[in-house]
Amino acid sequence: MPVEKKALEMVEKCLDKYFQHLCNDLEAFSAHAGRKTVKLEDMELLLRRQGLVTDQVSLHVLVERYLPLEYRQLLIPCAFSGNSVFPAQ
Repeated sequence: MPVEKKALEMVEKCLDKYFQHLCNDLEAFSAHAGRKTVKLEDMELLLRRQGLVTDQVSLHVLVERYLPLEYRQLLIPCAFSGNSVFPAQ
């Protein structure tokens, strides 16, 4: 579907602002935990606070539901023949 250039610029601006807020929140969560590195639990807390992760819907469920297979394979460990696990943990 064609999109006007002005509309696309506005979407880009909103997304930039949204992701900047997400990054700021992740930074605050890791700083609160006394770390300088953002960990998976920070991301899960952020998604829980946004209502995306609940007691019924885990982070893995969201990954399986919304990401294509090639990205899911990078995020969720899978066992392959020869007892190898990818990605290595």
